[in-house]
Amino acid sequence: MVKIITGNKGSGKTKILIDMINAASQNTDGYVVCIDKSDKLRYDIGHSVRIVDTDVNCIYSFEAFFGLVAGLLAGNYDIKDIFVDSILKIGGADYEALGALLAKIDKLTGNDVNVVFTVSADKADLPESVTKYAVK
Repeated sequence: MVKIITGNKGSGKTKILIDMINAASQNTDGYVVCIDKSDKLRYDIGHSVRIVDTDVNCIYSFEAFFGLVAGLLAGNYDIKDIFVDSILKIGGADYEALGALLAKIDKLTGNDVNVVFTVSADKADLPESVTKYAVK
């Protein structure tokens, strides 16, 4: 299941994401993964959360990002939650391509894995292919 948290820069998306990560890490019966463009969240989230730095792993596009997620899930069936901070910094500001990525991730994960993204954009500026995943 895919969800996105939208808002302009400085609107508190990352703080919400950190709270969600910490809650998931305390309540899960599986693994929690945090994917970010750096490891800046390392000291804000629980030690049991696995952090993946996309810069270290040379992930610079939505296609490479999808491959990363598919590989993580193929290698570990116990992942229950994936949290992604600043997806537009990872893949670029192509909103249509983001919508296509979200659809592919949603199909890949189904109801087995919760995937939450932060998107640094106003919800009104995003296409329906993206906003249909927005947290209400």
